[in-house]
Amino acid sequence: MPQHVSILQLAGVAFLALVSVAWLVGLLRMLRRARAEATVWHTGSAALYGVPEQRQSGPHREAVELTPAERDAFALLVRQLDDRR
Repeated sequence: MPQHVSILQLAGVAFLALVSVAWLVGLLRMLRRARAEATVWHTGSAALYGVPEQRQSGPHREAVELTPAERDAFALLVRQLDDRR
């Protein structure tokens, strides 16, 4: 033991080292537990009550027949947009 270091200083360093190790162990346990809970959450075993029920299919598709003039105008528009590339 060095001559210029008191027993209280050595005890303080030892205490801080012990507290740091305990904090690190607690942090690692907390992160492991959070990761395990996230895995359970991602499997879908627990329902999310705040989210409304989702549709299983998309919305109704609508189709409109174009006249020949509308088809020609659309083709012209597509050509103009394609030329801009």
